[in-house]
Amino acid sequence: MSKDQNSTLARRHQELQLVETKGQVSVEELARHFAVSDDTIRRDLQELERRKLLLRTHGGAVSATLLVHRETPFLTRANANADAKTLIGRAAAQLISDGETLIINGGSTTFAFAAGLSPRRNLTIVTNNVTMLSVLPPEAVESVYVLGGEFNRNLGSTVGAVGFASGNVSVDTAVLGVTGLTASGGLSTTLLEEAPMMARMITSARRTIVVADASKFGFNAFAQVAPLNAVDILVTDTDPPADLRQALSQANVEIILANQPRMETTNERE
Repeated sequence: MSKDQNSTLARRHQELQLVETKGQVSVEELARHFAVSDDTIRRDLQELERRKLLLRTHGGAVSATLLVHRETPFLTRANANADAKTLIGRAAAQLISDGETLIINGGSTTFAFAAGLSPRRNLTIVTNNVTMLSVLPPEAVESVYVLGGEFNRNLGSTVGAVGFASGNVSVDTAVLGVTGLTASGGLSTTLLEEAPMMARMITSARRTIVVADASKFGFNAFAQVAPLNAVDILVTDTDPPADLRQALSQANVEIILANQPRMETTNERE
């Protein structure tokens, strides 16, 4: 191993220690600390994420241990298709405007969405996604309301009623991750108790964005949430199979492929 390779390896090890100590750091902070370029730090973080030693966020990284223990089902899901989820999360975040009110459910893809909200400002967020709170950019969020209920360790979120003692909520946009997405069954999730909570999130919002990578296509999970026509936009990483694409078109769902420019379509809802 060359001297340069040894130096890079040592820096990565120190970067990881710094992230774990502080919980969350920015690219700028790491570059200043190690006197290297931002691009060098980004490459290092990409490699450390590939090795599942941390999770990248918009403009930085967060320690996996800050969220939950590495062996929990939530982090296992977060590491599955991690690159696709990061792209999907960033693409979905671009659909949000400053000042919006959002309701966001639990899940690893909505976690990636939350991490991509840094460019936004004055957001009000209602969520049951407890793990997401650690990566919500403070500069983007004005208020956060956490839904009560039973904390489910596998989900990293609470499961309970959508609303508060003072009344129900009405928001601009619901951003939902799902377990399954099929032409005939629509949206589905694994946990029975979670399905009515997600359905209520949809009805509380003026538009619904579903974030789902290709592994969710054609899979019908245990608990049904809503039909496809309850969705306004699907943000994904791969073009859906023919039957699902046709069903989405018939339901007037706009499909946005992450990392591709958004196209105006006849499926835009008025």
